[in-house]
Amino acid sequence: MSDYDVIIIGSGPGGYVGAIRCAQLGLKTAIIEKYETLGGTCLNVGCIPSKALLDSSEHYHNASKNFKDHGIDVKGLSANIEQMIQRKNDVVSQTCSGVKFLMDKNDIDVYHGMGSFHDKNTVVIKEKSGEKKIKGKNIIIATGSKPNYFPGMEPDKKRIITSTEALNLKEIPKKMLVIGGGVIGLELGSVFARLGTQIEVIEFAKTIIPTMDGTMSKELTKVLKKEGFKIHTEHKVQKVTNVKGKSVSLTALNKKGEEVTFDADYCLVAVGRKPYTDNLDLDKAGVISNERGQIEVNDKLQTNVLNIYAIGDVVRGPMLAHKAEEEGVFVAELLAGQIPHINYNLIPGVVYTWPEVAAVGKTEEQLIEEGVEYKVGMFPMKALGRARASKDIMGTIKILADKETDEVLGVHMIAARAADLIMEAVTAMEYRASAEDIARICHPHPTFSEGVKEAALAATADRALHI
Repeated sequence: MSDYDVIIIGSGPGGYVGAIRCAQLGLKTAIIEKYETLGGTCLNVGCIPSKALLDSSEHYHNASKNFKDHGIDVKGLSANIEQMIQRKNDVVSQTCSGVKFLMDKNDIDVYHGMGSFHDKNTVVIKEKSGEKKIKGKNIIIATGSKPNYFPGMEPDKKRIITSTEALNLKEIPKKMLVIGGGVIGLELGSVFARLGTQIEVIEFAKTIIPTMDGTMSKELTKVLKKEGFKIHTEHKVQKVTNVKGKSVSLTALNKKGEEVTFDADYCLVAVGRKPYTDNLDLDKAGVISNERGQIEVNDKLQTNVLNIYAIGDVVRGPMLAHKAEEEGVFVAELLAGQIPHINYNLIPGVVYTWPEVAAVGKTEEQLIEEGVEYKVGMFPMKALGRARASKDIMGTIKILADKETDEVLGVHMIAARAADLIMEAVTAMEYRASAEDIARICHPHPTFSEGVKEAALAATADRALHI
């Protein structure tokens, strides 16, 4: 029986990054992964493959819709979905191989099999060749999440699909229903919309991306409708049916309580994700989870069993790969006797549509609810020379600042490269910058980043220069 300083169950971004940091700090580390490849949901069936398809579909969309304006004539254009899927698979393979390289480089022992608790210090690994037990002074649960669904929308993985199946479709559907107007549904909906699929979004809330700032929802709705999306908010799905293996039929109640029906080739169920703790045998270690399936942790990410920690999607907070990575590093440094830090208010969120949506800090709705007096600075992307040059004029940048102190409280943007631009806001807010601080920083011209400066100027006594 092997002895480790740290055993990590799950090799997603939280698990493998945590393992690397543990090893860097001199802790003898093991990681357990139930699948043959490392990387978890993010690398295998989440962040990485979806972005690969988003990029491929965006290239096709530009070639078919925008190249002509740039003086580029394309004839005989067609979308080869099989090649797109193959390229996506290649990207996934390379990325997962990179994680395996990092495990070897850092002398981390890797076990492939289902890990479960025997007691609070012992993990049983069910491998193909049989079972083995390893012991650890500390154990980190990093098992991630899986697609969620509600009664009536159970996926059959053929016509009623989750994000996992959507990443491997062998045809471009003529029409696809998407249940859920959140990040996953809108990103994968964008992939197929660009390839010619008619997308209809069925959302229970009053807006799409309902957890983000209301301005972003309104702007993204405009963008998606322009791309051909049909969006039905305040619709409660009752049932989805596979019709003879060839199509789907969805019944929902609209905001008036009337029953409406939608038909399509496929239905993508994208109503979020739920913590994955199946087969962990948490009870054998005495670890407590709540009614939502999340493992309860304190501010140090310790469970009620103090040598067992939990990170990422299995605990509270946004289900984001970078949040899981930060928590993996946090626990590693804590175990090594350091004093790590995570500011959960400054974990950015991104929707990889085009233009992208990105945000950090408080939304305007949250500030109103909390009774905080604030001011708003907004700047439309169409007013930027760089945006006009590349024809990326849709969107806006919004900065929320404290009315009295001018400290930046939240930044929200829908813009080209917003996923990268948001880091300026994260950095500024980490150092508690004011809107005027950002406004006085020299930004290169012509760039998209000038929009951040202009929004900050707008928040500082309404003195934007280019509107």
